[in-house]
Amino acid sequence: MQFDNDDNRRGPGSDRRPGFGRRPDDRKFGNRDFGRRSFDNRGFGNRNFGSRDFDRRPRPENVVPAMGDAEAQPQVAVGGIREVSELLAKEPLRIHRILFMHQSGNPKLYELQKAAKRAHVHVQQVDSKILDSYARPNQGVVALMNEKELLNWMDVREELFDALDKGERKLIAVATNIEDPRNLGACIRSCLALGVDIFLIPAKGMCGITPSVARASAGALDKMRVCRPDNLEGAIEELKRAGYQILGLDADTETNLAGFEFKDQAVIAVGGEDVGLPPFIKKQCDAVLRIPMMPEAHSYNASVALSLGLYECARLRIKA
Repeated sequence: MQFDNDDNRRGPGSDRRPGFGRRPDDRKFGNRDFGRRSFDNRGFGNRNFGSRDFDRRPRPENVVPAMGDAEAQPQVAVGGIREVSELLAKEPLRIHRILFMHQSGNPKLYELQKAAKRAHVHVQQVDSKILDSYARPNQGVVALMNEKELLNWMDVREELFDALDKGERKLIAVATNIEDPRNLGACIRSCLALGVDIFLIPAKGMCGITPSVARASAGALDKMRVCRPDNLEGAIEELKRAGYQILGLDADTETNLAGFEFKDQAVIAVGGEDVGLPPFIKKQCDAVLRIPMMPEAHSYNASVALSLGLYECARLRIKA
């Protein structure tokens, strides 16, 4: 199974147990004598195999953090039903996504998954070995954390709308479908350098704010305001109705970026290298802009494309 939020992932270790080899002196098939094994008294007593100990608490000394970039700090992964429930209640925007054990049969996990969806946190069903590679014991659930708590759309929308009434300049950058954390970190670094006020990312479909993202941003992540709307399409639609200029960067257009006239309140969006600008953004764009490129080149890196778009906007604003 492939994950989009981290380049360097530790594979789950083997769960093969020792002691399963056959011992010749225990097997005499001629007279059906199976040695010292007794099938009449297995010592099961009155154990109830239909119930499982779902409430067993993990010991802190046994918790194993997720492995992130080999040269960065490990990605924070929180395991346990109570711990993940508290995160959802208090800091949902610190969570990138939550991994649940596939077909666990635990009703508490089912309720927790519904709570995650209500909080617009992306969830995934995975094998138990995947969970153990992040944190153990985990009670069948692990939350993968962002490096900082993101902003909610309601935290910033009024500020962006007020800028229109006051005639203030506002520049918003949007990134979607970016799977490489170094690419996302470079986007954040360029946003800070080129005067972006808010950086919008979707709730799912791209890597999280991992340690690799923080390292690639070279400190910009701490200063850049990053917002994760519950519904990115709806947020862009609100901005468009309010009067913001919605612009996309894509190779499939005839409108050139060079010399384009930007409004004082603008949104510049970029997609992933392989998929480009998603349709739900492209259909709302006032213009889709093409960056000049030699025909031999396949495409620009997403962070390079966003940097060029932001630079052209900043250049023309300074010139004006």
